[in-house]
Amino acid sequence: MDPQRLKDAYQKLQNLDERLTYKVRPKAGGSMTRPSTEQLEQSLRDLASYTVELKEVVQELFLAIASKAAPGG
Repeated sequence: MDPQRLKDAYQKLQNLDERLTYKVRPKAGGSMTRPSTEQLEQSLRDLASYTVELKEVVQELFLAIASKAAPGG
């Protein structure tokens, strides 16, 4: 396992969480009104960004676990 690569992947996950999780988390109690088309499109873009970045972080975690430690690290 490459501990530095694992640490970097974890940091990416933390950054993703801080930037986007609040946008994709369901609101408590829900909404009494229907969202507009623009709001739905923005929500879909946010969810797509979150999903793609999360996939990249998971891929990096797998590579970190499967890799040998960098020389001198």
